[in-house]
Amino acid sequence: MSIRIIGARLPDGTSRDLFIENGRFVDQLSGSQSSGSQSIDAAGLIALPGLVDLHTHLREPGFEQSETVLTGSRAAAIGGFTAVFAMANTLPVQDTASVVEQVQAFGQQHGYVTVRPIGAVTAGLAGQQLSEIGAMAQSRAHVRVFSDDGHCVHDALLMRRALEYVTTFGGVVAQHAQDPRLTLGAQMNEGALSNELGLAGWPAVAEESIIARDVLLAQHVGARLHVCHVSTAGSADVIRWAKARGVDVTAEVTPHHLLLTEELARSYDSRFKVNPPLRRDEDVLALREALADGTIDIVATDHAPHPVEAKDCAWGEAANGMVGLESALSVVHAAVVESGMLDWSDVARVLSSKPAEIGRLSGYDSAFAIGSPANLTLYDPAASRTFSVNDLRGKGVNSPYLGRQLPGRVITTIHNGYLTVSDGELVDADTVAKDAVAGNGGAHG
Repeated sequence: MSIRIIGARLPDGTSRDLFIENGRFVDQLSGSQSSGSQSIDAAGLIALPGLVDLHTHLREPGFEQSETVLTGSRAAAIGGFTAVFAMANTLPVQDTASVVEQVQAFGQQHGYVTVRPIGAVTAGLAGQQLSEIGAMAQSRAHVRVFSDDGHCVHDALLMRRALEYVTTFGGVVAQHAQDPRLTLGAQMNEGALSNELGLAGWPAVAEESIIARDVLLAQHVGARLHVCHVSTAGSADVIRWAKARGVDVTAEVTPHHLLLTEELARSYDSRFKVNPPLRRDEDVLALREALADGTIDIVATDHAPHPVEAKDCAWGEAANGMVGLESALSVVHAAVVESGMLDWSDVARVLSSKPAEIGRLSGYDSAFAIGSPANLTLYDPAASRTFSVNDLRGKGVNSPYLGRQLPGRVITTIHNGYLTVSDGELVDADTVAKDAVAGNGGAHG
């Protein structure tokens, strides 16, 4: 497949035509390809490198009623993503080479995005002993990110051993920072509002204390540490301090923690129940500032689909989590671009090149460079929409943005040189799978 993109506005503000042939960017289409190429008019659109999500829950195997690799990949593509890292809390858990290879194979079969599995830190996510970290790293999936997300690796010795282990092959431990003893029965952010609503509180110190311990452990053993879904101003302060000390730590913030606050819990609408919980206005502002100054490195969705019955119930009984792949770019646009805190080159960094770097995913370090894999999204920043279930493409409908006005829309997504989204709609699954099998010149990252 050859594609000519006319008049693309790049993240740095310049405009030029882009040419794709055999899955890669080229300076011009060859004579044999030029006449049969597909042309896309990108007037008024921003060309971003394909988005990369370092924190996605695809649920398969084991929880296909919530999501599958196919449905989650389709949700990712419509949101402008070309690669996702799939968290380990499946059934069986992604704690062996065979399971991570299966998850990666599902992604290759469907073709909407590159799927890179995340390996569990501990066997069965039980926090008792290390998983088969070495075997997963050496498997065909080449796992480089390990996390017990949904569970904190609370045992300090076990966390130290995991950090030491991953240093042997350049891996990273992604920690879900939550002291379990400080959050027993927690339902929302701890504070005046939780007292008013009569809901058990999730204190900020339960996150901040784990981050403080782990950055010191990472410094002690010389390891890479990544902090998942940072949610408090204090956490940002700890990470800023650690980076000033030279600790090799990176951190992510979710779109919802950049925009939404604990006040939404007043509705008792369980779409707003998430772990870590929505925090105060002061935390939202601090997280935006930390993302803008580089303390927080990336935005990651923590896309967490659930069946309707797991959310359509009383707040105390509802599952934690929100879907976020389809809305992430628009929410980042609303939260930090419209305010002028980030520009589009920053968006390309926090939603593409930096998450790819942290996850050791190749092909995203030089966007649009000649010879690099053709992964990109064309985004209309002038569009506006009332977000609805019609904007969702995964199984989960537990979006906190339903009925909210959001800016922008993804018009085109190209993964490894072939279309997965065209004119704002998904390309059919058979066509995408066929293109994925064809390989388009081996442009897979």
